[in-house]
Amino acid sequence: MGLPTRAEETLIVDEDEVNDIIQRWLNTPEEKLKPEDYQQFKNFGSVCLTGGDGAQLLKFLQDEENRGIVKSMGCVLMTLLVNEVVQKGKSLDHCQAAITHLTMTCSPDELMHSLLELTEDIDPGAISETILTLLPHLQTVLLQLEDSKAARLGSALGALQQQLSCLPVPYSSQQEDEDEHGLCRCYNALTNFTKPFVEEVKRKIGSSVTTSEDEELRTELLKFCMRSLREPLLEAELNRDRKSSLWLFATEIMVTLPAIQESLSELLFFSHLKKSPQMDSSESKESRACLAYLLFVQLITIDSFPAVFSPVFVLQCNMEYINPLLSSKKESHVLKGLALYEKSLENVQDNSLPVSLQDLKSFYSAPQNLRQVLTDCPMQNLRETGLQVLQLCIDKFDSEAKHKFFRCMLKTSHHAGVESYIVKNIRNQVECSIKGNANKWFLGEELLPLLGLVLSLPQGAQTDLLNSMDKIMESLNLLRYLLIRDTDLRSTIVWEKLCRIKDEYLKMLRVCISISRGYYAAELKALRQDQKIKAREARDAARSSRLVKSITVRKEKMSNMSPEVQHQVLQSALVTFDLMESLIFRIEEITDEKQKSQKLN
Repeated sequence: MGLPTRAEETLIVDEDEVNDIIQRWLNTPEEKLKPEDYQQFKNFGSVCLTGGDGAQLLKFLQDEENRGIVKSMGCVLMTLLVNEVVQKGKSLDHCQAAITHLTMTCSPDELMHSLLELTEDIDPGAISETILTLLPHLQTVLLQLEDSKAARLGSALGALQQQLSCLPVPYSSQQEDEDEHGLCRCYNALTNFTKPFVEEVKRKIGSSVTTSEDEELRTELLKFCMRSLREPLLEAELNRDRKSSLWLFATEIMVTLPAIQESLSELLFFSHLKKSPQMDSSESKESRACLAYLLFVQLITIDSFPAVFSPVFVLQCNMEYINPLLSSKKESHVLKGLALYEKSLENVQDNSLPVSLQDLKSFYSAPQNLRQVLTDCPMQNLRETGLQVLQLCIDKFDSEAKHKFFRCMLKTSHHAGVESYIVKNIRNQVECSIKGNANKWFLGEELLPLLGLVLSLPQGAQTDLLNSMDKIMESLNLLRYLLIRDTDLRSTIVWEKLCRIKDEYLKMLRVCISISRGYYAAELKALRQDQKIKAREARDAARSSRLVKSITVRKEKMSNMSPEVQHQVLQSALVTFDLMESLIFRIEEITDEKQKSQKLN
């Protein structure tokens, strides 16, 4: 039976010519077919599809008389048929049936070559539709392969995931439900695609007789899982209370790893002891970071995870993943890093983490990365969560570790808000010591190095009091508290040194207040003068040109704030200086009272 005759560009054939060509193909052994034969067969297929004769093409392919031709050259039609299905052309159903027929008729090796070419060269506008079309047929062909199945599977999965990486990952539940770009559907389809190969690995492992091919198949599936953890799962918003499609995909990945005999604990905690075949070290760490998040935060497969690891050990290991997540510029990474940090700390007993842990690079870096989130992150929800994690971290350290942690943060944070939070925690620890949990770190000479950092103005008289206001106010409150509770300091040496630190600090602070008040008062006066000039300008149109120039020059030197807002800021600054001075005055009063009391005694 022949193909229909059609004209395509310069190709013009009649029925007799077509039948002659087909007859020649029937009489020619496969090994003697020439490249032009393959091209001509492809042209005939293209003519059929262009003319809407998909039914005729399917009939030709299914004709038993043409089986030899189809087996030899049918692979060249694969791209045409897949594109027709993706574009949902007139011959959609016939093309689907034709693809299925080819996968059962042609050489699996040749088909695999054609399909791999398709996976590596997908139209950017049709990625999801092409992948969804290819996957069932690709699976059929792979299952027919006898040799190099693992390598071909690895090539296919790698190419497919590379294409999917071009699609945006949904960042909200609404986007995931809409799945506009088809990414969620594709990854769900990939789960079904890999299942037969996972089952094959399980069978081979269970038989206790495995070959190098079996091990290679296991390795390729491991690579697929690790790539999936890094993308899309590390990017995705996941919530165990809402079983979204990507959450279900994450569950499949977490179930697949143990199924192919890949221990989650080894991957997370002991990966450095063996070479990782799946990807480079940075990519592998991102994948394992997501694995830790899914396990300890989303609690996926946590019931089957060994319970022999102590909370401190788990925290120590997870620090290797928390740090890169917190230092990332991606919101999804930071969110997962904060959640993993919080969950890793929650199971640790309060006041139990020893100071020796802070000698580990990861334990030093994590708070610094957390500080970056608190000070530089533009998203308020991340900053609020970060503050909760910071407090949880402080709560878990023992007294010596807290002391060292506070010193480190005061020396490195360079941010008044963070420093004020640390000063507040120092006061809490002093109060806790006074109330019965006495220790030398917060109620003895060891307290003095901390106070030296708290009661200091690193820029001296040039300190910007407004930017440093939070720390200064908290520091003055701490100083007032210490002076009130002087009898609990237990050591005259501590008291004497505290008084010396206090005197030096207050002396410099007064100088700063005097300079700052003079500056801001002058700015306020200048602003009021400008406002008077503007009012006069409105009343005196004859002098408007000269006055406008004068005001414009002055405004160039000032901020973009409106005059009303500038006035509020300047007035607020002066009120702040008054508050500082009132605290200083109260501290001096307390000091005088203590000195008089000592003289009377």
